[in-house]
Amino acid sequence: MGPFSRRTILQGGALVAAGSFLPAFARRALGASDAAGPGRRKTLVFLFLRGALDGLFVVAPTDEPRVATLRPALALPPPKGATKTTPPSLLDFNVPGFGLHPALEPLLPLWREGSLALVHAVGSPDSSRSHFDAQDYLELGTPGVKSTPSGWLARALGKTQLQSRSPLDAVAVAARLPRSLQGGPDALAFANLDQLRLRPMAGAPGGPTGRTQSQTSFEALYQHAPEGAVATSGREAFAALEMLEKKLGRSAPPPSADYPRNPIANSLRQLAQLIKADVGLRVGVADAGGWDTHAAQPGVLNNNLGQLAQSLAAFHQDLGARAADVVLVAATEFGRTVRQNGANGTDHGHGSVAFVLGGNVNGGKLHGRWPGLADDQLYEGRDLAVTTDLRSVLAAAAASQLGTRDVPALFPGFSGIALPDLMRS
Repeated sequence: MGPFSRRTILQGGALVAAGSFLPAFARRALGASDAAGPGRRKTLVFLFLRGALDGLFVVAPTDEPRVATLRPALALPPPKGATKTTPPSLLDFNVPGFGLHPALEPLLPLWREGSLALVHAVGSPDSSRSHFDAQDYLELGTPGVKSTPSGWLARALGKTQLQSRSPLDAVAVAARLPRSLQGGPDALAFANLDQLRLRPMAGAPGGPTGRTQSQTSFEALYQHAPEGAVATSGREAFAALEMLEKKLGRSAPPPSADYPRNPIANSLRQLAQLIKADVGLRVGVADAGGWDTHAAQPGVLNNNLGQLAQSLAAFHQDLGARAADVVLVAATEFGRTVRQNGANGTDHGHGSVAFVLGGNVNGGKLHGRWPGLADDQLYEGRDLAVTTDLRSVLAAAAASQLGTRDVPALFPGFSGIALPDLMRS
């Protein structure tokens, strides 16, 4: 018998009914990855803040007198500088010369306990201000080069030494497999975890069709996005289904935190569910859009940063003891201009800020070198300069969580090193 195509497997029904409905030969074919269970493992989560986050709005320099001149409608008062008639002041987060945006207040407890670090003036050495190019460069890990055949997370996972692999090694909460996970070991993409759960339809196995809801949903997913929503081989997809059924059953336990209702929280809640279920998740990926603030930036970012902060705080709380095994990096493709524009916003820039959250993070610190905002210190005379290559941040996180310490192999063409002092060990 020749090999099955993905469409044949997903639509033909031969292996769709997973869990207790799998034929014996299919169970053997799934291998040993779920025989004893993958157990507790370290996990790296990458949250892509798509759209170019204004790092100067997140962590504002309070000792730079030019800020009020360059962005008169965007600059907030320094900590404790607000009155009843002024906007909220920046938060004091114990970093001399800087203030934290007030919408990020839910993150202050994590900062104070040392679980959260920030990296300022971080980004890509490439000068592109195109969202499409810069996002590709970040996901591929090769700034300026789009022909790289694999994403940086795929390479990181491929170099991870494991006694056994899990069909849920890498999961993206997305409709399509992100470029960062393409070109490596099989990875799974789904928009909602319920799409991968095994719940019998009415009357199943004695139902009207004798098929599970998972079979129907997989066929629907494949018909709408044959190379996207079901972004894995059929073998891995059904192995993942069986493992989820074994680990989570038909009713997953409720989260241990009150997540806000927003897309970021929804993605992180599902990743936390997989992490706590010990399905072997090593890499989780999620997206958060809406950071392209050409107009009305204060209102947009006040809302977005509040959602981000509440979601990260809930994710950390939900993980409980497992937070020690998880590191999350939230980063963007580039920053914004130092000068505000005529629409009370900012345009595409260069340096930005990255969030690093987790049990092994050397937190409570603002990492990176501040470049200054004088005219001769700005990148191309208009942007915050990049003094820390984002790849150094990602390399430090990958070494901590995945054991991948070969930086040139992880990021071809990069001569830098993992950012020192970002991780505790």
